[in-house]
Amino acid sequence: MIYKDKKIVWIFLLPALIFLIGFLYIPFFMSIYNSLFNITDLAGVDKTWVGLQNYIELFRDTNIHTSLINTAIMMVLMVVFELGLGALFALFVDGVRRGAKFYRTVFFFPVVISATAIGLMFFLFYDYNMGLFNQILMKFGVEKHLWMNESSALYMIAIPTIWQYVGFYFVIVLTGISTIPEDIYESAYLDGITGFKKTIYITLPLIKGVLKSSLILVITGTLKIFDLAWTIAPKGIPNGKTYLLGTYQYHIVYDAYRVGYGCAIAVLIVVIGLGISLLVNKFLKEEEL
Repeated sequence: MIYKDKKIVWIFLLPALIFLIGFLYIPFFMSIYNSLFNITDLAGVDKTWVGLQNYIELFRDTNIHTSLINTAIMMVLMVVFELGLGALFALFVDGVRRGAKFYRTVFFFPVVISATAIGLMFFLFYDYNMGLFNQILMKFGVEKHLWMNESSALYMIAIPTIWQYVGFYFVIVLTGISTIPEDIYESAYLDGITGFKKTIYITLPLIKGVLKSSLILVITGTLKIFDLAWTIAPKGIPNGKTYLLGTYQYHIVYDAYRVGYGCAIAVLIVVIGLGISLLVNKFLKEEEL
């Protein structure tokens, strides 16, 4: 043990503990408390006790049903394309001896751009009259397309979300691959294991822990999608079909001024995120046994 005196350890941990309590746990328990009231102002002055009424409404609210379905669809898309493409690109780049740093920079660059800026950029791309995509179609003599229609709007939100974060998982997986000792590959090469077999039987099993951690990050990260989605499709346009849990909660609190109900949605998001994380973690642990 580095520090025999545990007091020193607590001195270093105390600032982080205070931060967690002040900015995570206290707001969460306050949300649980406020969810038991009907609050019609952001200051929380005008409140009326309603008990579990807000939670009962969660089961009846059709927009919550839409938000849950949309969030589940986004979760699947993020796992398949964000993590899937990120891992695939990392495996390809790992075999590149020259220019690896260049690829890291190119793939990671969208991550550092503001999600709001990316959302605004794609909002302009999708614009029916002056959007870039329709301008390109018109150049080729094709009629303009309504990109943000009810059937495709959610996928139009997913595209820039994937584009922004695929580089994040690319770097994580590539870093995991770089920790594999080179002598393992050399031994495999002597045994005739190269190319695709090397990836399947050596690389992937040895970065299983990295992939598992990334999977949990992707799943929980989907529940936090807000700024990009709200910029492209504010108030769930069209006709509330693109609401995610985060964007619907924002609408309820800051547009409808139903703070108590918004707190109930926040509790729901935390419970879903915690539940999915525990299930995934349990499933992955069982896989190791």
